[in-house]
Amino acid sequence: MPKVSSRPRRVGELIQRELAELIRREISAPALGLVTVSAVEVSTDLCHAKVYFTTLGSSLSEADSVQLLMRHVGELRHGLAQRMTTRTTPRLNFVYDSSIAYGNHLAKLIEAVAPADEAVQPDKNPHD
Repeated sequence: MPKVSSRPRRVGELIQRELAELIRREISAPALGLVTVSAVEVSTDLCHAKVYFTTLGSSLSEADSVQLLMRHVGELRHGLAQRMTTRTTPRLNFVYDSSIAYGNHLAKLIEAVAPADEAVQPDKNPHD
């Protein structure tokens, strides 16, 4: 059984930190809002990286946000190559991370149901 290397994970963490800074500095698109790089998955051969991101205060749809970042992928990759010490710089593929929005949606649903549950069940005295 082949040994699983931790190098792709470490390279992914490095890319996540550096890319967040590069996006903040290099991309001046007010419509994009604040971009958060939530995770980066790097292939075992370090040739491809899937970059998961979310936006805050964006007036763009998820697909438009991905397209805008993909338009800047060349300059972002070039900036990464200058900051990283690896032999190659992975090709970047941006994916909108909808898990945060989904989590917020679930939290709102739970909050909507919780008051209804309290109204149905009378308060119980723990001493009875």
